[in-house]
Amino acid sequence: MMAKATMNAPLARQAMAYVLAGGRGSRLMELTDKRAKPAVYFGGKSRIIDFALSNALNSGIRRIGVATQYKAHSLIRHLQRGWNFFRPERNESFDILPASQRVSEEKWYLGTADAVYQNIDIIESYDPKYMVLLAGDHIYKMDYEGMLQQHVEQGADVTVGCLEVPVAEARGFGVMHIDEKDRILSFLEKPADPPEMPGRPGVALASMGIYVFETAFLIEELKRDAADPRSSRDFGKDIIPYIVTHGKAVAHHFSRSCVRSTGEAIPYWRDVGTVDAYWDANIDLTDVIPDLDLYDRDWPIWTYGEITPPAKFVHDVEGRRGEAITSLVSGGCIVSGSTLRRSLLFTGVRINSYSMIENAVILPYVEVSRGVRLKDVVIDRGVRLPEGLVVGEDPELDARRFRRTARGICLITAPMIARLEE
Repeated sequence: MMAKATMNAPLARQAMAYVLAGGRGSRLMELTDKRAKPAVYFGGKSRIIDFALSNALNSGIRRIGVATQYKAHSLIRHLQRGWNFFRPERNESFDILPASQRVSEEKWYLGTADAVYQNIDIIESYDPKYMVLLAGDHIYKMDYEGMLQQHVEQGADVTVGCLEVPVAEARGFGVMHIDEKDRILSFLEKPADPPEMPGRPGVALASMGIYVFETAFLIEELKRDAADPRSSRDFGKDIIPYIVTHGKAVAHHFSRSCVRSTGEAIPYWRDVGTVDAYWDANIDLTDVIPDLDLYDRDWPIWTYGEITPPAKFVHDVEGRRGEAITSLVSGGCIVSGSTLRRSLLFTGVRINSYSMIENAVILPYVEVSRGVRLKDVVIDRGVRLPEGLVVGEDPELDARRFRRTARGICLITAPMIARLEE
């Protein structure tokens, strides 16, 4: 059944969303040299964090906090520009919460639980009845109202958002074993040998890093955990396993509350944590009917709306024709006498004449000089590619010049181009 928007949901309006957005994202290699993973660009206009924030807003939640830590400047700047429309006179709030040593002058956030614990006083000042804790680095659309309702109906101490994944992929997740009423019987953080779901060989039930608590209970647990010298101050490693053993933890299946464009669409959730996964998820958007629908006006992905002119395609002679086939092209782009195939261009990209671009994810304000040929690439923001550059045809040469994955996707950054020109 397709989840519907619940803009006036009573439980959501009693909740605060708290987004954990301090992740380093080191598997994205040079894409996170200057920015945290939640601030990485996605889908032509957005940043990764916009999906969790948009889900909260579209679900009816009007109090949101974002905890930042690692290389947070571009993330904070994006949040200030794109998420500054909350109004306190409407009982709305949007707080950016850097690790600012408010509890101790020597402490940054020590873990996901500590990132909430250090801001208990701010949470208490808003007095929300429920807390919805979210990871800020996943791509998905979900109505959190359904999860809040299940939490209340089942009288849970914590409700954990979960999805079904192949066992081979479950080693990077918290994995749950549940009974027939969705009560969590055990919770293992990133197990080497993930347990299978009963009756579902080869499939494990994995945590999405989404948790619902009553606020008063959460604060008690955070204080208890902070007093435990053995704790690593982490929800997946410490808080959730403790509640599984000593309280009532319940699983909420993502398929029950994911937002889909049609009733037949598959539940869409991606961790774009590697260069290959990042390229895949962006390129998938060029499909005729992509699994992730960015054109759904009932569940929009809010972001910073940069003011740009329309995209432009110029020149129409043989061998020098501005055209894009099976591609997404954002505002401010100019495709001048070149051809795009199955590619995604972010804002302000310029492709100069006689270039051929295929299977490319090109971040904002890149300039591609004349006669460039690109295939299977991700190009970081602001890069200027020199005239005649060829990438994607000689694997050994590509690996010497750029970051090339085992699957053959090349990540190109400004320092890499600068080394070519030395």
